[in-house]
Amino acid sequence: MMGLGFPELMIILVIIMIIFGAGKLPEIGSAFGRSIKNFKTSMKDADQEEISAGEQEQAEGSIEGAEEPKAVPESTGETAEVSESQESSKK
Repeated sequence: MMGLGFPELMIILVIIMIIFGAGKLPEIGSAFGRSIKNFKTSMKDADQEEISAGEQEQAEGSIEGAEEPKAVPESTGETAEVSESQESSKK
């Protein structure tokens, strides 16, 4: 695996200084920092949108469920007799 230790990072820094010059390094660093900050904020915004969308879907689902009537099975005489016998056996 390729590991970046201190010597490797120093070599990369020297090469960057040769290419861009010492005067441009602060500008490059600040631009890099801004891009990381923007990336983090956009990821947070995307996560919050997913969470709010999920909550909205759940709310819509509960509203839709409330509008639809639920089927209730019709009771017959047999079930009433069974429930009466169960109640008397519990006493």
